[in-house]
Amino acid sequence: MEPIELDRGAGVPAHAQIERWLLDSIAAGEMAPGDRLPGERELAARLGVSRMTLRQALDSLERRGVLVRLPGRAGGAFVAEPRVECDLTGLAGFTEQMRRAHRKAEARVVTAATMPAPAPVARALGLEPRSQVHEIVRVRSAGAGPVALERSFFPASRFPDLLEQDLLGSLYALLEIRYGMPPRTAHEHLEPVVAGPAEAAELEIEPGSPLMLIERTAFAASGVPVEFARDLFRPDRVRISVRSSVSQ
Repeated sequence: MEPIELDRGAGVPAHAQIERWLLDSIAAGEMAPGDRLPGERELAARLGVSRMTLRQALDSLERRGVLVRLPGRAGGAFVAEPRVECDLTGLAGFTEQMRRAHRKAEARVVTAATMPAPAPVARALGLEPRSQVHEIVRVRSAGAGPVALERSFFPASRFPDLLEQDLLGSLYALLEIRYGMPPRTAHEHLEPVVAGPAEAAELEIEPGSPLMLIERTAFAASGVPVEFARDLFRPDRVRISVRSSVSQ
């Protein structure tokens, strides 16, 4: 990785030029995920800038999830695994999203139990208060550690033996194949939150780390609610996108 010759008269700050150079180097395959950048002192000297200027570029790339910086003698700045693109435009579950991204979706069931529906869940699913629902909590991965913590609720009356099925694959495919009620539409809300101790432990991050919450109510083709979910995504591993068009 050859350092660039900074253009001091371009009107573009040096840290922005360094940031673009590093992004281009990663895109060109000159640095791969897991590769360690030279130390700050060495890299700043090679670029002819102060360590403060270099840190501006590194800080920006870390915030964007391009770099991971680790403390300690064995630490430094490393090229991060590329984030997985999750498109919310269509109603595709995690398994399908990972297939589109050419990743293998994996699941670990944390809990699976039948319980009286909490009030918000009953309202979302159009159930009487305290009706029975199946709660399934799973950690989802895509080959590079945990990506998301899914918490889904399904009406027990509509899917009576759901918890007896294989819960490691696509639950949406299971709803279609076994029950003939796949989700066709959904109302979704996105909200930035921070990880509590329990979520942080499951997602292998520090408590207080930022997460993206996607709250979803999914409906069958008939309009019947079939799922209420609260999914927590690691923004350093996933990028959420939505496509839109102008109504005619």
